[in-house]
Amino acid sequence: MVTNESETFDIGGELTVHRLGFGAMRLTGDDVIGEPDNETDAHAVLKRAVELGVDFIDTADSYGPGVSERLIGEALDTEREDLVIATKGGLLRNTDADWLAHGDPDYLRNAQLCSRDRLQMDPIDLYQYHRPDPDTPFEDSIHALAEMKDEGLIRHIGVSNVSVEQLDRARDIVDIVTVQNQYNLSHRDDEDVLEACERYGIGFIPWFPLGAGDLGGVDGIDEIAQRHDATPYQIALAWLLGHSDVTLPIPGTSSLDHLEQNVAASAIDLTDEELARLS
Repeated sequence: MVTNESETFDIGGELTVHRLGFGAMRLTGDDVIGEPDNETDAHAVLKRAVELGVDFIDTADSYGPGVSERLIGEALDTEREDLVIATKGGLLRNTDADWLAHGDPDYLRNAQLCSRDRLQMDPIDLYQYHRPDPDTPFEDSIHALAEMKDEGLIRHIGVSNVSVEQLDRARDIVDIVTVQNQYNLSHRDDEDVLEACERYGIGFIPWFPLGAGDLGGVDGIDEIAQRHDATPYQIALAWLLGHSDVTLPIPGTSSLDHLEQNVAASAIDLTDEELARLS
């Protein structure tokens, strides 16, 4: 179960979630395109996550595309009390599995309507701009999300893959409650963005929290894992939880066993010395 040690975070000051969530990107086909091999298994993973106390689930319309959101809507249609579901818009997919930024305001409005339908949510708890589009003024995209919030279509707004400067520009337009950037033990290029989130009281959602499985170069992680009778991946999640009070790791998996291992990481209490060594 998600334990008290994982603590909670209030997204937007009102959506209280355990800090260890679940990322639903992997509940799709290869290259995050198409349906999973077994949709029943995908439903089971989602239901088990909620049973284990996970109350924050992150997805995006580009996962599938549309597949991850649909599976969440199907599997958790009657399990919404105290459950926060976040999704993202602003990326197009194609059969080559490319990720194409598309921040046109009209497109974002249409994408949000489609996400609401697939997720069976009205309004969407947290809607995140997936990636700035070099062909669309950043402010135009954020204004579109702000208008949707004013209209009651979404409750809270987040941004993803942004710099501190872009975060500040977004905050000049509307209240931003989360940032989702790549961040893990072996990739900390956006430490300045995390620090900005700490200053502003914004939730920081690290994507690829397990470094896509590439943690071999992290000094001391194997030794610390042995000390806690844990896996290096569990230590990586425990480090994210201990490194900052605003981090909301969302490890994703299509495996029930891996799901339970990830959730168990919330019970690992790293010492100050261990946190410092890993950092």
